[in-house]
Amino acid sequence: MLRIYNTLTRKTEDFETLEPNVVRMYVCGVTVYNEAHVGHAMSALVFDIIRRYLEYRGFEVRHVMNYTDVDDKIIARANQLNEDPFKLAQRYINDYAQNLRDLNILPATSNPRATQTMDKILAMVKGLVDKGDAYAASNGDVYFRVTKDKQYGKLSGRKLEDMQAGARIEVGEAKEHPMDFALWKAAKPGEPAWDSPWGKGRPGWHIECSAMSLAELGEQIDIHGGGNDLVFPHHENEIAQSESFTGKRFARFWVHNGMLQLAGEKMSKSIGNIISIKEFLSKRDADAMRMLVLSSSYRAPLLFNDETLDAAEKNVARLQSGLRPAAASAPGLSADPAAAFSGQGEATQQAFVEAMDDDINTPLALAALSNLVKSINTARDQGATDGQLKPAQAVLRELAGVLGLRLSEKQGSAQADPFVALLVVVRSEVRKQKLWALSDLIRDRLTALGVIIEDGKDGTTWRWS
Repeated sequence: MLRIYNTLTRKTEDFETLEPNVVRMYVCGVTVYNEAHVGHAMSALVFDIIRRYLEYRGFEVRHVMNYTDVDDKIIARANQLNEDPFKLAQRYINDYAQNLRDLNILPATSNPRATQTMDKILAMVKGLVDKGDAYAASNGDVYFRVTKDKQYGKLSGRKLEDMQAGARIEVGEAKEHPMDFALWKAAKPGEPAWDSPWGKGRPGWHIECSAMSLAELGEQIDIHGGGNDLVFPHHENEIAQSESFTGKRFARFWVHNGMLQLAGEKMSKSIGNIISIKEFLSKRDADAMRMLVLSSSYRAPLLFNDETLDAAEKNVARLQSGLRPAAASAPGLSADPAAAFSGQGEATQQAFVEAMDDDINTPLALAALSNLVKSINTARDQGATDGQLKPAQAVLRELAGVLGLRLSEKQGSAQADPFVALLVVVRSEVRKQKLWALSDLIRDRLTALGVIIEDGKDGTTWRWS
């Protein structure tokens, strides 16, 4: 039985859906005012992995990822560049869509945009006002009354009275309560605006996601996802306004990924320590980023640096080594080794499913694949033929694919083998000349790439780890 951690209940629970074999999943996308960075990539990869596994387990996944395409940051960036804010947003939407393709992330079922959901947003705001859960203020804004939601704070575990103590009303706001949040913002000169019953304006950030989820997936969904930096206030406010509007539980599971950290700090545009996805992919393969994410619990902080990325690349190379063909002169495994090897694929599938069913435990799933690769490489060294290797290699390809790893040929050991073999020959010649420092340098560099060098009385042999 698949079990997933629910931020709302703070428990790992059996995964049961509203409709049999169908998953309605809404994941908060990006606010398109600049190039997306690798922190965005982490969140997108986490939910791509979850989606792929759900589909592997037989679910139909209706995956919605939105674009916030009208926002204070977009307007400020457009003014800075002297560019139309809608054109700027479209440019960054196009860029991010390409980033996702380059990262081998499956396209969402739909990508709604705030500007294309304005009718639903206005209807939702009006409905909340009509119920008395929201109010039009004297400054032209419309606010949600947090005091109307007796469970406000249930996602983040915060109490309204504690939040109120540290809150203050900013200049220009006309709130009844410091924690009331904007559903509709009155228009300011030079900003995009839409007609509404409260005058020209634009939506607040929180109402956009609630309205887009409602429009695309209905009143109730199975999974609402995003980074854990969105728990409060964004997701907390989504729950309050959505459940007040429909009178129903909004999301069955709230799933949040940990934050990417660079030198121990959260990656953030405000701090200025960001690395764009485009910049990353100009230097490293997409599989390296995905392997980095897979190597840790999706809920944990993830350290991003050259050391962790080098380790991820070595892990990718290790999996790729299991796909190498048998030697042309392979004699084939004898009966006992062949019988022992034949059950490895099925055992790996079982271990993989058990790991992933335990709150998407990707490190344990990778360990199952690593054990399979070890068995494949041992069988190859013992003389297994391609025919004997292929069933286990097919399982390796399938399960790596479930995780979204391409193990592409351009990275693959099959292409690298001739160059590794040449370096091993060069190293042997260097050793004959007793140039030990150079010999050690070649060995260490090959080891870092996942190549094991073994010096014996009959010469030097090598293999992928």
